[in-house]
Amino acid sequence: MIQFTNVVKRYPGGHEALNNVSFDIAKGDMAFLTGHSGAGKSTLMKLIACIERPSSGQVVVNGHSLARLGRAQIPALRRQIGMIFQDHKLIAERSVFDNVALPLIIAGLHNATETARRVRAALDKVGLLGKEKLFPMMLSSGEQQRVGIARAVVNKPALLLADEPTGNLDPDLSAEVMGLFEQFNQVGVTVLIISHNLGLISRFQHRILNLEKGHLLTSTPIITETPPCA
Repeated sequence: MIQFTNVVKRYPGGHEALNNVSFDIAKGDMAFLTGHSGAGKSTLMKLIACIERPSSGQVVVNGHSLARLGRAQIPALRRQIGMIFQDHKLIAERSVFDNVALPLIIAGLHNATETARRVRAALDKVGLLGKEKLFPMMLSSGEQQRVGIARAVVNKPALLLADEPTGNLDPDLSAEVMGLFEQFNQVGVTVLIISHNLGLISRFQHRILNLEKGHLLTSTPIITETPPCA
């Protein structure tokens, strides 16, 4: 699903955000991306979403080599990716229904009945069915994040990218949100999550990618089970 091969991202002025990064995430896998501020995590996500292009090396997403992808093909690729952000990025003046429906409208779906069906299905998956007419400021932070997740999955993406999705949530809500990602992963969606919260992600048996100053240090599973005493 995601393949990085010797990827370098160099910005004007010579700053290297990523240096010779290589890894693979198979279709249907779930992984965490961690590292200190400035490690290159956001740059890596931008490369996957084709917001940025690599300076050298190869990035392949869902079978598409991004170096060969023309501008006209980028929207189709992005429709295969659901993006979730720490600050929700909901439109305050629009209802929950309209916020979740936005990707469908952008994709060109103008059938009101089908739009309503998909929006309700997405909200049902995140436990917010019945709150379609509310506005973001009428919801708690946890509910707003769930609306953001519903919006990300309403188009049935093959890949979910989440950038610090629990950064503004308390521990209990953070665990609930991570549980939602696991549910989507269990039905075949590939999931990659940026998180600084090692205590939280250590509860889940998933691979971790650790970046430091643009270098990939480790790419290993997280072990949560305590070994038996001798």
